[in-house]
Amino acid sequence: MELADSRVLITGATGGLGAAIARELHARGATVVLSGRQTDVLERLRGELGERAEVVAADLSDRAAVAALPERAGRVDVLVANAGLSASGALTSFEPDQIDRALDVNLRAPVQLARAFAPAMKDRGFGHLVFISSLSGKVASPGTSLYSATKFGMRGFALALREDLDSSGVGVTTVFPGFIRDAGMFHDSGTKLPFYVGTKKPEHVARAVARGIEREKLEIDVAPFGLRASARFAGVAPGLVGAAQRRFGGVELSERVAAGQLDKR
Repeated sequence: MELADSRVLITGATGGLGAAIARELHARGATVVLSGRQTDVLERLRGELGERAEVVAADLSDRAAVAALPERAGRVDVLVANAGLSASGALTSFEPDQIDRALDVNLRAPVQLARAFAPAMKDRGFGHLVFISSLSGKVASPGTSLYSATKFGMRGFALALREDLDSSGVGVTTVFPGFIRDAGMFHDSGTKLPFYVGTKKPEHVARAVARGIEREKLEIDVAPFGLRASARFAGVAPGLVGAAQRRFGGVELSERVAAGQLDKR
């Protein structure tokens, strides 16, 4: 579908990835509805974008706020479910309420929003649902059991939803970022990667979102070749990939990331 003159709801627009996505889709002619918890941050982004930008603040860990968001957002041609919590660390390090919050924001909210917006898209005969997952939705790494549960779940949901919406005119795309520099949850953790692990920029994720919408892409990985190849191999031999991660410092890396994200749970 064409982004020009479409109306796009972007959740998690207060973060670096969400802001980059908003800028990219706005530049392609879309009206962007910016959603997130921090109204002041959203208002600054709206001021930067100018016309064709609106703010509808919402906390997706609040189930009532999720239920109210579709009506508040109005007509939506494209949903970009980008909001997420880091949820890094050993499962036993989380309190029960922190587990519920990660599940609510990372998985439940996208499912509920897709359920709310898809019927009107089908009635109009066009629309698109975009889910921002992670390579952790394809590769199981140390210290990511909760995060991977939400991101693997998002992938499965999107694949099956695509089948449900076949021939309806409504597309479904899942984007799988790897390590993103300059913005986003990994960047905010302050973790330094080994020299041989590459990164991408928020703008690469934003362009992938636009490409997914305009070209009806099912899945797009946003990562250097080595990480993309590892993700493909993990689908065939997850045990071997897990052993390699442990052998080459994956446990230590995940512990550093978790330590840097404790305040984001």
